[in-house]
Amino acid sequence: MRSLRGRTFIVGAVASLALTACGGSNTTSTSSTGGGSGLEKTEISVAVSAIADHSAIYIAQERGFFKEEGLTVKPEITPSTIATLPKLLNGSLDIAAIAYFGVIHAQEEKTGDFRVVADAYQAKENIFEIVVPKDSKIQDVKGLEGKRVSIASLGSIGQLAVGASLKTAGLDPNKSVNWVPLPFPAAPAALQSGSIDAAWLTEPFLTNVQKESGARVIADTMTGSMADFPIAGWVGTAEWAKKYPKTMAAFQRAILKGQQIASSDRKAVEKVLPNYTQIKPDVAAVMNLGTFPTSLSAARIQRVADLMLEYGFLKGKFDVAPLLVPLPQ
Repeated sequence: MRSLRGRTFIVGAVASLALTACGGSNTTSTSSTGGGSGLEKTEISVAVSAIADHSAIYIAQERGFFKEEGLTVKPEITPSTIATLPKLLNGSLDIAAIAYFGVIHAQEEKTGDFRVVADAYQAKENIFEIVVPKDSKIQDVKGLEGKRVSIASLGSIGQLAVGASLKTAGLDPNKSVNWVPLPFPAAPAALQSGSIDAAWLTEPFLTNVQKESGARVIADTMTGSMADFPIAGWVGTAEWAKKYPKTMAAFQRAILKGQQIASSDRKAVEKVLPNYTQIKPDVAAVMNLGTFPTSLSAARIQRVADLMLEYGFLKGKFDVAPLLVPLPQ
């Protein structure tokens, strides 16, 4: 069985490409001019995943918010934080929607110097759950002891979330299950074939696997200590933020408009999902969605670092505030 503790694959993947970045920030709001005037860079590449969490960027693009700022944004689908962080560090990506877990861990290990320019997604109930095959004898989290449980990658938000559920059930997160790193798209087939006993999934895979194979939910991992948990933010390197401050502010203004629409208009999210994911309109209409934050709160994101420390993913207390870039007024 693999331990919940220790170095993550994220750090291993990034270390060879790590660059020393500079620059700082605080959480005090500042004003800046709009309209894209004097942007240092007018075309940027932004990494996203093919999941509902990052729909705000497509809403902003569809509604012309980036164009209003003088920006041309090119979204690039990437499979995981492990694949994305090195591209941010080598400059082939400008900004990426990344799980806070990976950013904080890489920052502590000094494999990169990152800045969060906007919040992206926050968990709600019933969107990050543990599922088992419909005919499985496993009825609850305690039944996972000794079983094979898939998560998107080792040393990740998935391992943290499932680990918290195991602990609540009285099991040892470090020893109770066999962790199987498996991308979300591959997990449903593995579940059906019997190569894993349970899978930690998010939308749309969660709704699809229940609809198509009758998989059963045995636990919602975003409850208790992980209720309303911050999942991901829009992130760049400190070097990039310092080099392109006007471009960064333009992106912030546009993405915040997208976040605001995503947070208040479900239909807007449903409309863009089929454009960049394999989510069909009928699934988009019924799947559960999380929260799309429209502010950037150090207190909220600090929860991620604190829980990572509690579960042994960090070596010491970590302050997230220096990573947050002020939002333009």
